[in-house]
Amino acid sequence: MKVRIPILASVLALVVGNHCVVAQTIPKEELTFLTSEWKGERFPDGRPKIPDALVERAKKIGIDDAWTVLKNEGYTNQFEGGWKFIHNDVVIAGRAVTAMFMPSRPDVEKNIKERGISKQGRKGNTNTWPIETLTKGDVYVADGFGKIGGGTLVGATLGNAIFSKTGNGVVFNGAARDLQELQNIKGFNAFVRDFHPSFLEEMVLMGLNTPIRMGGTMVLPGDLVIAQREGVLFVPAHMAEQVVTTCEFVTRKDQFGFEMVKSNRYTTGQIDSQWTDEIKSEFLKWLGQHPELGAMTRPELDKVMSKRTW
Repeated sequence: MKVRIPILASVLALVVGNHCVVAQTIPKEELTFLTSEWKGERFPDGRPKIPDALVERAKKIGIDDAWTVLKNEGYTNQFEGGWKFIHNDVVIAGRAVTAMFMPSRPDVEKNIKERGISKQGRKGNTNTWPIETLTKGDVYVADGFGKIGGGTLVGATLGNAIFSKTGNGVVFNGAARDLQELQNIKGFNAFVRDFHPSFLEEMVLMGLNTPIRMGGTMVLPGDLVIAQREGVLFVPAHMAEQVVTTCEFVTRKDQFGFEMVKSNRYTTGQIDSQWTDEIKSEFLKWLGQHPELGAMTRPELDKVMSKRTW
């Protein structure tokens, strides 16, 4: 009888049927199970592949609006604040590649490194292994258990390597070093707990593309990561389109409302309440005069307005 054993993170390799399940990386079947609400394309390892175009759109939405959409759908543990960052005007948005680090233990680290080098063809320290898996549009998200001194998961060399692979930044529950050099990587940003001059030490990779905890949030591989000055929002992959499209509508609605109130066409109370048919028609007409904001049909507008809690 074939027995399937789910693994989130382990220091062992288990044989399931005729397949070897390698530790540090969650089995594809388990990742697919945990993200079963996602119905779109996936990477070969099972990670949800949110479309590039949607990721680009996510860079322009407000994190406050996105948080509200998630909260209204029952996702109340998706935001984590209290970060330090390199640039306050460089937004990070992309698909999460996750890594979980733990305080090093000699016997475990020895076994993991020996297996990685001899059987998986890996090189270097375990903190470089997640970087090998990165692709364009990914965001490297690592739980370094909040370690600062000796917890610098990225410096100038790794920062350049990460950016060359992803065109994106990182979110680390840990530290970074080489701040001056990292600032020189145009388009790169890092959300970390602090900066420190030390080198990484006494840490070992215990989970690669596994569920991880970042402060008060759970992050799954493939989640849409949105990092702005307010903090970091982790959007479940299957919620990404709803979050982005709703936030885009809120932006349009706000611009429309500002214009209507300034011109005395409608009052603030009318704009901030459920819209009448007259206001809806006025809004669609206004959208037609602003093609840069995109088109919208009356059924699409009615659907969004029916869930209005903002």
